[in-house]
Amino acid sequence: MKAYLIASLATMLLAPALPVFAQTASKAEAIALVDKAVATIQKKGIDEACKDFADPKGDFIHGDLYVFVQDAQMMMVCHAVTPKMNGKDMSQLKDANGKAFVQEMRDVAQSKKPGWVDYVWVNPATKALENKTSYIRLAEGKYTIGAGIYKPK
Repeated sequence: MKAYLIASLATMLLAPALPVFAQTASKAEAIALVDKAVATIQKKGIDEACKDFADPKGDFIHGDLYVFVQDAQMMMVCHAVTPKMNGKDMSQLKDANGKAFVQEMRDVAQSKKPGWVDYVWVNPATKALENKTSYIRLAEGKYTIGAGIYKPK
């Protein structure tokens, strides 16, 4: 029941925001997007960078590949395709298997070593729970920056 509730919540939050499409992003593309996002934050500051991240005609949304930013308290600072998540506390969010993946994302970022976090999430294209991995990196010493891809079946 808990997995169903999490999956339903994810579908409600994400499905309206993304068009239906096939997975095309690679790990290399996710890394490049996060690196570009970190550079944009360093150049423009977080507020202006978040505007860039959310621009559907800009350089930070590529199909199902997009940027998200959380602060050190795991509050969503900006989510490129689901702005209603902005300002929400993500600290207790778990995947369909009960994994506290947001906390793991923060831990990876705070380690100051970029890395990948695996979790199960609803794919808005298929509406099914699928394996996803997000590349995570720290920016400005306090922001967790990420971009995720669904793993091939």
